[in-house]
This record gives sequence, C-alpha cells and structure tokens, in this order.
Amino acid sequence: MNVRIKLSFIFILCCVFHSLGKAQDKADITVNFDNKVSEMKPIWAWFGYDVPNYTYMKDGQKLLTDISKLSPVPVYVRAHNLLTSGDGTPALKWGSTTVYTEDEQGNPVYNWTIVDRIFDTYIKRGMKPLAQIGFMPEALSTKPQPYQHKWKPGTRYEEILTGWAYPPKDYKKWGNLAYEWVKHCVERYGKKEVESWYWEVWNEADGAYWKGTQAEFFKLYDYAADGVKRALPTAKIGGANVTGGGSRYLDAFIKHCLTDTNYVTGKIGSPLDAVLFHAKGSPKVVNGAVVMNLRTELRNVEANYKVINRYPQIKNIPVIIGEFDPEGCADCGMATNPENAYRNGTMYSSYTAASFARLYELTDKYNINLLGAVSWSFEFENQPWFAGFRDLATNGVNKPVLNVFKMFGMMIGNRVEATSNKMYPLQTVLDSSIRKQTADIGVLAAKSQNTSTVMIWNYHDEDKKGNIDTVSLSLKGLNKSSVTITRYLIDDENSNSYEVWKKMGSPQSPSSAQIRELEKSSQLKSIGKSIKFNPNQGSFQFELSRQGVTLLSIK
Repeated sequence: MNVRIKLSFIFILCCVFHSLGKAQDKADITVNFDNKVSEMKPIWAWFGYDVPNYTYMKDGQKLLTDISKLSPVPVYVRAHNLLTSGDGTPALKWGSTTVYTEDEQGNPVYNWTIVDRIFDTYIKRGMKPLAQIGFMPEALSTKPQPYQHKWKPGTRYEEILTGWAYPPKDYKKWGNLAYEWVKHCVERYGKKEVESWYWEVWNEADGAYWKGTQAEFFKLYDYAADGVKRALPTAKIGGANVTGGGSRYLDAFIKHCLTDTNYVTGKIGSPLDAVLFHAKGSPKVVNGAVVMNLRTELRNVEANYKVINRYPQIKNIPVIIGEFDPEGCADCGMATNPENAYRNGTMYSSYTAASFARLYELTDKYNINLLGAVSWSFEFENQPWFAGFRDLATNGVNKPVLNVFKMFGMMIGNRVEATSNKMYPLQTVLDSSIRKQTADIGVLAAKSQNTSTVMIWNYHDEDKKGNIDTVSLSLKGLNKSSVTITRYLIDDENSNSYEVWKKMGSPQSPSSAQIRELEKSSQLKSIGKSIKFNPNQGSFQFELSRQGVTLLSIK
C-alpha cells in the first residue's frame, strides 16, 4: 500500500470515527396542536420512599420544597413505616414513629408526635399524603421479636422481614388504630383536607412484606378500612399495592372487596375507593454496560390494567400505581448492585421521560382513570455523594432526573397529537423494549391557553453514549406567524450536577464553593436566549445526544 493510499485510508477512517460522535440519524417530528388527545394529567406528581423520618430532616425538607414548587398541582407523597415502632432514628429500609404502644393492662396508648411531624411537613408545602396504614406496631405483632432489622446493601433481602411484617394479635385493636389515626388527622388538619387524601393498607402483601396468608391480609384490610370509614365516612381508601408481578393477587383482592363477606361487618363487600399496584423494570449488566428493560415495567402495568377492566363494577375507579420505577430496590447502591449505575446520570432522566410517555399511551389504550404513578425515589440523609441510590438528590444537591419532573411540571393543558419517525411504537416496546440499533427519539406535547410545550428524548436501553442525532420539528396548528421558543436541556453538559461532580474529582467532602457550584449546575438550564420563530416557514432543527432530554416552551 503506497503512502497516498495509506493517507486516503486514514482520512476515511477519521471521517468514520468523527461521524460516530456526530449526527447519526434524523428524527422527523410533527406536533399538531389542533388535535387534542386527552387531558395532560399530572400523573407524575406522586413520590414515595421507605424512610419517613427523612421527611423532616434537613435535606428531606429541601427536596420536598423543590418537588412542591415544580408541580402545578398538589404533590402526593407515600411513605413506608408510618406505624412502625422505634425511636425515629432512620436507617436504610427502616423508619419508625412509635404511634402505638400498650400499657401494663394491654390498653392502647397512642402517640402522634412523629407522624404529625411528617404530615405537617407535607401540609406546610401544599402536599398531600397517600397515607400508608402500616407497618405492624411491635405491641400488636404476633411475632414481635426480633423487631428492628439491621439490613445493609449486599446482605440478604430477607433480613428486613422482622416483627413489623406479621399480622396483628388483635384485629379489633388494629382497626381501632386506623380509626384513631384518621380521627386525629381530621381534628388536626380539618375534614376537607383529609377528604382530599388517599389511604391504603400495607405494601406488597403478595410479596416479602407480609408474613401472613392472603385471607389474613384481606382481614387486615377490612378492619383498617372499617376504622378509616368510622372516623371519616368520606375518606378514600384502597389497595392492594401488589408487586409488579402481582396481578393475580390484585384480582383476588378486587373480588374480595366486591363479592366476599366482610370480616368486620359480616356483609358483602369492603370499601374500595382506589385500586393500587406496582410496576418495576429490571436492568442488568451486559458486557460491562447497564441495559435497562422498559418492557418489564410496562407489562406490569398492562397486566394489572387487564385485571381492573374485568370488573365493570369499578369502571372509572381511580387507579394509582403505588410504585413506578426502573427496578425494585431504591436502597441498593451501585457499589453492591452495579446494574443501578444508571441512577446518577442522564439515563435515569431519559428512561423517565420515555416510560411516562408510554404510560400515557397505555392508559389511553385501556381507558383507565389513572390518577398517579409514584416514583419511589427521594433522598438518603448522610450517605456518600452520588452513591447510586435511586434518589432525586444527593446531600441536598438535585440529580439530573429531577429536572425531567421540572419539565413535566411545565406541561399543562391538553396532550396533543405528536409523532416521530424514530419513536418506537407502544406494542414494540411491550414486545421487546428498546433494544434495536436505533434509539427511541420520542415526543410528548401539550397545549394550554397561552403556552405550548414539547418534550423530546433520545433514549436507548443500553447505557452507551456518543451518538448525537438531528431533530427536525414541525409545529402545526399554532396559527401564529411568530412564536417565542425557550429550549431546556438535560445532557452531559447541561442541568447535570453529576458530570460537574466528576470533573471536580468526585469529592466526598466537597468545599462550600464546590457545593454552590454543584447546586447551580443541578438547576434546569435553558439553552441560549429565547428566540423568535415562524412555524409556517419550515421546521425547527437542533441536535440531541443519546440519553438527553429537551423541552421546548412555546409562547
């Protein structure tokens, strides 16, 4: 091979490698603002976590304030361990309130101090509890010892299953606990406020969290529901918050509420004001890279939607997905679970955008009255920086994924027709997730009276970056010759505290100046200045990198 040929060959190779980091594909996206699809329900404005005591701690309060501000509607919050016994000291997968104890004669003693502090924190910010009636107080448990577990990431999950997970020794006392709690809340917060909450019993009784039988759980539910309704007949209660694969258990639970004999009243049926279940994905590490599985999460949703639609008696009943997440264990960091390495960066952001967009589609398909989908993701106090927990913030600094929820918070009004030639069809995602060579360059759009919004993401199940794709966006039905477009962006360079932290050298004891820089970098960033654009004279074009998310606010 002579020198000239060698140089030509090297030039061609350089062009090829250069192109790998440049625009690889073109997404032709069209939004027709004249074609309404449905209401842009803020189903994303629901959050949850294991440790309720984080609620009133420093970083917990800061994050709750941030969450409450980003939403145009009151945010609902769900937490485990609201009735668990203990001194209020938090630990991974552990929290406590010591609401219930008994005196020497076995009479109930109620102490609402800690649980009031939790709910006060929500109410002060205009938030509302999705109040979980659980877990079992030590004084009521049929197997109280051992009670508090010492679980840590990497140890057997079964170690968490201690005295709190067992049935009550006295179901009447259990029902009265629910009664006294709701009665107290009405006295403290007012009837109208508590009527706007939702109550639910336990968590994943079909899985590890319940050490009783199915019949015992139904009995547990009946007594709790009876207590809630005795205290406030207009209160809203539901269940069963089954695991992602628990559709058969949910089916049995709905049948119980509709046709079985109530354990308390002896009559047919039990109160059911909302149906709740969970949906989870299942990431894995393949050839050194994290590979997500959006298919698994959406199939969980579909299986439970099919169960709900079998019962015409509950048509249009409110549905709440009690946990809607990429996988199961929020408290398992990436040190012990390397498949969770997606959590710090933009992959969590793009997955969240793609998953909620498909959830809207799936809900339309099955005509479900979905109120909300709880992101089981909050924060962990006094843990290492960016440890890879499934959280929205680390040590008071917001992570990139929270900015997706800020984007959703700007999308109000009605969802409108939006298509992309690079967006995977819903059925393809349900069949095989997003695993083809090309990425899912998808779109979700909304229109209100004065503002239109378009969210676009560049997602793929495989956590690899490098590709930068071109987006050509046609804006139809705006009926204006000039609009103002502000573009917000989440990628490696924008709205991303994690990348800034890594460039600092990944400090575990950052200075005050570094923390200020991290907080600044964590904010949702607009790209350049707002621009004037004539949608009648062609498409709006830009580039979007793999695992990036952008939002266009159009006025």
